[in-house]
Amino acid sequence: MFTFSLTLVRHGETQYNKDKLLQGQGVDTHLSDTGLQQAEAVGRYLREITFNNVFVSNLQRAIQTAEIILRNNTHCSGTEMVLEPLLRERGFGVAEGRPKEDLKNMANAAGQSCRDYTPPGGETLDQVRLRFKKFLKVLFKQMLDEHGWSRPDASASGASEAGGSASGTTAAAAAAAASDVALGGSADDGLQGVSVHALAVSHGAYIRVAIKHLVEDLNCSLPAGVKMSHLFSPCPNTGVNRFILTLRQSESGPVLSAARCVFTNRKDHLVNLTAAE
Repeated sequence: MFTFSLTLVRHGETQYNKDKLLQGQGVDTHLSDTGLQQAEAVGRYLREITFNNVFVSNLQRAIQTAEIILRNNTHCSGTEMVLEPLLRERGFGVAEGRPKEDLKNMANAAGQSCRDYTPPGGETLDQVRLRFKKFLKVLFKQMLDEHGWSRPDASASGASEAGGSASGTTAAAAAAAASDVALGGSADDGLQGVSVHALAVSHGAYIRVAIKHLVEDLNCSLPAGVKMSHLFSPCPNTGVNRFILTLRQSESGPVLSAARCVFTNRKDHLVNLTAAE
């Protein structure tokens, strides 16, 4: 068994975010002044966590955010940042660069909800989910290649032999999840007993699909009392999400044996920024 943490962070605000314009993959903008402040704030929030591996979407808004997080970090001065296209935002096709309201109107005209609608030339939610599944394979392989199976982790004892999914998460792991704070708390929540940590910086629509895959498809255990409306709500700019993942070896390679969600969409670090506006 091998256990590690995955901290997923959304990039900081861009002018397109502020103006409620869709960016997707075709619009590659930098952070706004507010976005830079948000990135500094999340960097300070995560500064004491030693990220062994850092994966970043290769779009500029994510790269800038990751660079600022690492610059603020006490322990990651020499950590390599891996640019990973699999973490790019959902492609919105012809709707990219246009107001979000246009997407809603296109969805209404097609008789679909905005969340489920795919604009011409855009990615379906299933295609985004497939990209995230491919990323998990890349992530699992690199974590094991670098850190191996032999590393002891206290949390690994809570993992079960569930074939390729986290459906067998034990009562002990569920109890541990219940002790964590879902909506607010310390930056190191959930990391006790886990010695290897990965950071991934990505995008709002992508992170929402990733969380749904982990929870609905891989049966990730959830913090006690968490509301599904919060769990699947849009991730705010520089919102922080954390999962503890345990892998086991199979004939086809490493597979997920157990997973638990520590928290999603946390934005404690933005409180002072919001108050100052």
